[in-house]
Amino acid sequence: MPMEAQEIEGLIRDAFPTATIQINDLAGDNNHWAATIIAEEFRGKNRVQQHQMVYAALKGKMDGPNGELHALALQTSAPKDE
Repeated sequence: MPMEAQEIEGLIRDAFPTATIQINDLAGDNNHWAATIIAEEFRGKNRVQQHQMVYAALKGKMDGPNGELHALALQTSAPKDE
């Protein structure tokens, strides 16, 4: 069963409460998503570590062929210093 944007955002928001999060449905099918996440928790982490943090926040929803979330393209970063 496909996931809704609100559910994806909610899981991410639970892990990164002050993050700026944008979720886009890439194919209009609630199955192929893109997420842009800017979170202070990413500061000092490399891209792989940032993505691992997001996958952990999704609590297994992307695990294997039976996962509820089929595809999620990620763009992650820490906030830019002003």
